[in-house]
Amino acid sequence: MTAPSAGARRPRVIPVAWPATVALVGVALVGFLAFTWPFFVSARFAIEHGNDAPWLFAALLGLLALVLLAEVTSGRLDPKTIAVLGVAAAAGGAVRVLSAGTAGLEPLFFVVIVAGRVLGPGVGFVSGSLALLTGALLTGGVGPWLPFQMLCAGGVGLAAALVPAPAGGRAERWSLAAYALVTGLVYGLVMNLWFWPFLGTGAPEGMAFVPGAPLRDNLRHYAVFYLATSLGWDLPRGVLNAALVLLAGPALLRVFRRAVRRAAFDAPVAFEPVAGGGPAERST
Repeated sequence: MTAPSAGARRPRVIPVAWPATVALVGVALVGFLAFTWPFFVSARFAIEHGNDAPWLFAALLGLLALVLLAEVTSGRLDPKTIAVLGVAAAAGGAVRVLSAGTAGLEPLFFVVIVAGRVLGPGVGFVSGSLALLTGALLTGGVGPWLPFQMLCAGGVGLAAALVPAPAGGRAERWSLAAYALVTGLVYGLVMNLWFWPFLGTGAPEGMAFVPGAPLRDNLRHYAVFYLATSLGWDLPRGVLNAALVLLAGPALLRVFRRAVRRAAFDAPVAFEPVAGGGPAERST
């Protein structure tokens, strides 16, 4: 028996097709602008366009749907893929019901990370977004923040597939645990930006967004705001998901990988002659 190659140790089960790549780049650009606009706009723009959020929400949801459509039309999402994707999304949503963000704890991201690691970047993004949407519907957490949460959760699932560690073994487990800890903090750091500019006088002095202020000043204000209000919630999220990856991650990774192997997404089809003279379809 020959030793498995590096590609066999970490297969790209569902690679990203170019239409999905274009859609993901569009999502990344719009998401970057959606989260970081307070640091770059003028005071007049912030005042005049501060109520344009519904248009942005519609654009984000449309781009998320475009990613899914690109995966479907490229042939990556066949019935087998959709079944595994549905299981991942449902599992993530069900896990969120257990906590719904209490004290910052979000075990949903443990499922998103594992699913993204196995399913690959494109489907990992879709599964993360759908898991968050499912959890929001089950817990009544639907609101203007939801598209931003879906975008962030999708990014967590996408990047999990890109963590540089071979599949299986201690290296992968510890790498994913470190990734879970970091993303637990980054998720809160990014998500706060969707509402921070609109706090106005509700934010303590030295923490509020100041329209038109120099970039350095608003960055300092936001850093103080994050450390004072969010870090205590985000750290438990990262620690919990890192612990879940270390303790339950190997078992869940095996479950998803076994399902993927049985689905045989990338198995090529060959036709061979049979005794009766007709071709016989065979998966290799």
